[in-house]
Amino acid sequence: MNRPRRITLLQATAVLISTVIGVGVLALPRFTAQSMDTGAPFLTVLGIGVGFVGLGLLTLLGMRFPNQTILEYSETILGKIPGRFGSLIVVLFFALLTALTAREFGQVVVASVLRQTPLEVTVLVMLLLAALPTRNGIDVFAYIHQFYLPFILAPALVIVALSLKNADPLFLQPILGNQPAGMFPGMLTVAALFQGSFVHTLIIPSMRRPQKAWVAALWGLGISGALYVVIAMATLSVFGPELTKQFFWPTLELAKATSLPGAVLERLDAPFLILWVMAVFTTLLSSYYVTAYGMSRLFNLQDHRLFSWFILPFVFVLAMLPGNIHVLYDSIQWVGRAGLVPTILYPLLLLLVAALRGKRGASGEQQTTGQSS
Repeated sequence: MNRPRRITLLQATAVLISTVIGVGVLALPRFTAQSMDTGAPFLTVLGIGVGFVGLGLLTLLGMRFPNQTILEYSETILGKIPGRFGSLIVVLFFALLTALTAREFGQVVVASVLRQTPLEVTVLVMLLLAALPTRNGIDVFAYIHQFYLPFILAPALVIVALSLKNADPLFLQPILGNQPAGMFPGMLTVAALFQGSFVHTLIIPSMRRPQKAWVAALWGLGISGALYVVIAMATLSVFGPELTKQFFWPTLELAKATSLPGAVLERLDAPFLILWVMAVFTTLLSSYYVTAYGMSRLFNLQDHRLFSWFILPFVFVLAMLPGNIHVLYDSIQWVGRAGLVPTILYPLLLLLVAALRGKRGASGEQQTTGQSS
């Protein structure tokens, strides 16, 4: 299937960064502190490594099949029925991931800002905001991510930098933590935050130079991963591991404890929540787009716009299933770890079978001649 190659290297990188930086920013320090105590930043680095394995596999597959997404070349590699089944698992997982992301967003907004607003309203509004731009093509999808990226990155870095004036380096020692037993499950939890990078498989066939997909992957995961590490370090060094464990959303507490020089703003939680809403929107947009696009491929349709509205009620029902916030976060951790199967092990299987069977897609070079990223 030939696609217009309009997405630049910068846009591909922006999609990865703004997709990975999302709703998990708020709870990341708590998860890592509970798993490895003072070793939370080190654990975050390990989780990033696992996440990069999945993204690296997708990039290798994308460069091997530069004109297809994983939902298409899986049938070429495994055969029609096994490939369709694998695609179905991927679609169901991202539908569930979209639902949990929207629910977590609603839970935070209702608890911290709109206390009198029904949870269902906030969840439904965010899903509607994600469904509307999903009806556009992949180039508009990339433009949206590129537009929002500076508004997500710059304020986050400023808030983290300002919070360091209250930091105590002793809270970061020992670097490897005091709870080594929690390393493996904690590492998987952190890696789950990078599952949104799966959207890279939809981006590569539309890149002007798909052979530069590796560059986008390195920069995308490198920048977003560095921000996660810095957030974990800043939160831990300000509050300490024990207090961090007690907060539901430690990063939000960090913003509350941070002020601008000269007492211009004594608390930065309000501007932080504004940029966080943007980050959640771009993350939700990516997972929703993967779900809608995947559904269209399962039904052999070239246009995914029909499914942007069709899947909305189903995703909303899934989002409202967790009974309370504790069940929600238990579900998020369980689904995140289980999701490593379709986002890492499945691409690994496809790459191994493709190598053994000598399967390779047609080169996209003739489509990219004369174009530059």
